[in-house]
Order: sequence, then C-alpha cells, then structure tokens
Amino acid sequence: MWIDDADDPRLRLVLGHGAGGGVDARDLTALAAALPAVGISVVRVEQPWHVAGKRLAPRPDTLDRAWLAALEAVPGDVPIIAGGRSAGARVACRTARSVGAVAVVALAFPLHPPGKPERSRAAELLGAGVPTLVVQGARDTFGRPDEFPADAPGGHGPADDGSATSEASVPSVVEVPGADHGMAVSKAYDQDKALAMVAGTVREFVEPFAG
Repeated sequence: MWIDDADDPRLRLVLGHGAGGGVDARDLTALAAALPAVGISVVRVEQPWHVAGKRLAPRPDTLDRAWLAALEAVPGDVPIIAGGRSAGARVACRTARSVGAVAVVALAFPLHPPGKPERSRAAELLGAGVPTLVVQGARDTFGRPDEFPADAPGGHGPADDGSATSEASVPSVVEVPGADHGMAVSKAYDQDKALAMVAGTVREFVEPFAG
C-alpha cells in the first residue's frame, strides 16, 4: 500500500488501480498529492498481480479478495471511502458494503468495453449501495458521461442523522472535458487544470462524510 497521510485525518480514501496500469496513474497521483493537505488521507492499494509483474489482471473475484484483504489493514478510526480507477472502481463498487465504506469514488468507470455498449456494467455501479461519485472523461471509450444512469436528486451526502444513506444508488456523474480513459486531455485542454478539477470534485464529494 502507498499511504499519503493527512496530519489530522478526517477521512480515508482508499483507491485501487486499473487493469492497464498501477497506483502511479495520473488521477490517483493527483488525489494523493492534493487531499492530505485538507485532512483526507489517501491509501493506494496495489493488487498482488501487479506487484508480481504480471501483465494481465485475474478474475474479478480474485481482485475482490485481494482488495478485501488489503482493507483489513486500513485503520477504521475515521470514515472510509472506497474508490479506484477503471477496474479498481469496479472492485470498489462490488465490495463497498463489505468493507463498511460510507461512499464510493469511481474514476474512469469502465461502463462497457470500447465499442460494445450492450455489455453494460451499470449493475455493478448501481449495486454499490452507498453514495457514489463517477468522474469520467468526456472522450472515455469505456463509457462517455452521457451514457451513465441519470443522476438522482440528492444523490450523495450523509443522511439527516449524520449516517451515510444507502438509498442513493444512482451515481453523481461529473465530466472532465477533453479527457480520455486515462484522464489525459486533448491539446485544446490543460492537463494540470484537468487533474485539479478531478481532485477538487472528489474533495467536494467526500467532505460531507468527514468524521
């Protein structure tokens, strides 16, 4: 695990990486750099297959087991938000309730394989059971922002009693202009500004859950 701790943490955001890269992905790195300064510790979990240098990720159930094992080592003294990018976001959605996460942050969620919208993974996203944020590039071939289920009214944030509400299963979706699946932007856009937008969007979403 790669840990970027806040001095006085109010939340922990635990992030998994995708099938095509590691914890040094640009969006994961941006969150690890920006959020500890505002009281949000960031933990990036590297899957065993990636540590071992393998080129292909294993089956989803194997990914889930490794993620669950890693989460057992994460302190529970403050609320935990599960998240990740691409395949890591899928893992976070599938296991959110099992790990006691109060919310999910899904970066570049692979809604479907490129060019195959009929093979939708929306059920995983909708099944998270906790408030969910999707941060998606406008040019993401694994699912453009407008392909996602419509945002639900009051779709995120704690319930009136301070607990996380599980009713809001429809995600809040935020588009990153000009960005592809890797959050790389086209020449008409500024990469640093795009990553700052990602970090700011995530911060705004998670802060209501702070302990």
